[in-house]
Amino acid sequence: MRKQFFEEGKTISQISRETGFDRKTIRAYIAKQDFNQDITPPAKPLFFSLEPYKACIDTWLTDDRKAKRKQRHTAKRVFDRLKKEFDDFKLSYRTVAGYVSLRKKEIFSKTRGYLPLEHIPGEAQVDFGDCQFYERQRLYEGKYLNLSFPASNKGYLQVFKGENIQCLLEGLISIFSHIGGVPSCIWFDNASSAVSKVLKEGARNLTDKFLKFKAHYGFEAVFCNIGAGHEKGSVEAKVGYHRRNMLVPVPRFDNICQFNKELLAICEEDGDRNHYRKEATHNDLFEKDRNAFLKLSASPFDASRYEKQKTNGYGKFILDGLYEYSVSPKYADCYVMVRITANTVAPLDDSLREITVHERLYGASKQSSMNWLPYLTQLARFPGALKYTGVYKMLPDPLREYLDKLNRSQKGKILSAIAAFSEKSGFEAAVDTVSEALQYHITDVDSLTNLHSWLNPVIAPLKPLKLSPSVPELKKYTPQLSLYDRHLSKAGER
Repeated sequence: MRKQFFEEGKTISQISRETGFDRKTIRAYIAKQDFNQDITPPAKPLFFSLEPYKACIDTWLTDDRKAKRKQRHTAKRVFDRLKKEFDDFKLSYRTVAGYVSLRKKEIFSKTRGYLPLEHIPGEAQVDFGDCQFYERQRLYEGKYLNLSFPASNKGYLQVFKGENIQCLLEGLISIFSHIGGVPSCIWFDNASSAVSKVLKEGARNLTDKFLKFKAHYGFEAVFCNIGAGHEKGSVEAKVGYHRRNMLVPVPRFDNICQFNKELLAICEEDGDRNHYRKEATHNDLFEKDRNAFLKLSASPFDASRYEKQKTNGYGKFILDGLYEYSVSPKYADCYVMVRITANTVAPLDDSLREITVHERLYGASKQSSMNWLPYLTQLARFPGALKYTGVYKMLPDPLREYLDKLNRSQKGKILSAIAAFSEKSGFEAAVDTVSEALQYHITDVDSLTNLHSWLNPVIAPLKPLKLSPSVPELKKYTPQLSLYDRHLSKAGER
């Protein structure tokens, strides 16, 4: 119509005859300047009649976040409770059902693309950071797991030598156990330890181990959008805070598990500081988080990885294509079950008992871990076959040189003694003892045992002695040494 009027020069009457539209309609289209589509947002039901009961209904539905899906309130159950608990309640089921449906979509919606400014108590965020540390004087390029609670700004950390699924799960389990509960919802990034594949429209394929862990503890797992780590703003800041305040200077310790226990205690002390915005300490605010936690499962979750591994002729196997671990000569050329945790690798016998335990190896280069105790114990039973085993070639030079000097009857006893030394003080200390024995030409077990005790003294820890109040306190006495000088100067005189 506008084209006919403006471009073809036709009158309104002509256009009306040709198109059949009313003259008023044609005039309206010719005069119209704005052809944008009018978009009216759908009216959101307000449910004014439910106003006195909304707070109660919201509390019931919010508490359902901690319950299993089949034990949550239905609209019918909410309606029945309102009738029972409020004598003046006269509204229809349809009104209650409409409000419950609306609030459930808001409370249980899974398509959350952002973090709310007002964080919900009981929710947590997870992330790893990079750090260095020394364990038994050896420097490691490690990682540390951070769990942050945005509502209270409370945080915890655990140190590991890697960033695999065992590190993630064991770190969370330790923190869950320490705080006595499980966050209702945890935000993660898309690390391969938890997410095997990111699908279209934000869906995720989760690793089998992570799915079992999530089901065991019952929390909701939310994953950040790709390239949007800022969605975990609280834990991103906590990663830096923990590194600056708890990992400087570079930590030095003898046992990583013990150090992680100490870190949890340090985090509790850190919680006594005031919140940067709220008028309370982090520990005080954390009580609201704690009240929203899910209950811990009665049975602990086993985060270990189990694999069957084929050993070679020396009773060793290779894990992840890089790391070689020993088992025992008894288990040469066979399959063994191996339990792998964040910090240990343990071959198991047919009854699933530990044969030996290794520290788990990390890094991009090939490495080997050798536990000599099972080998020495086995060789002590059959000393005559020592030189004909592949194990003999693997022994350190001082130990081979020492054994070559012994006769057959001595070898079995000495090997048993060396196995005992290894179990007590470690294989390196046992080899040091043998090296010293070569210098002193020691060949008997008793002398070798005494030498080991001398080289590796066991000093019992002595606590300070507290005297009884009845014991009088002695005054400090300072001897006058000048008296001795006076008499000694006349020594020899008659």
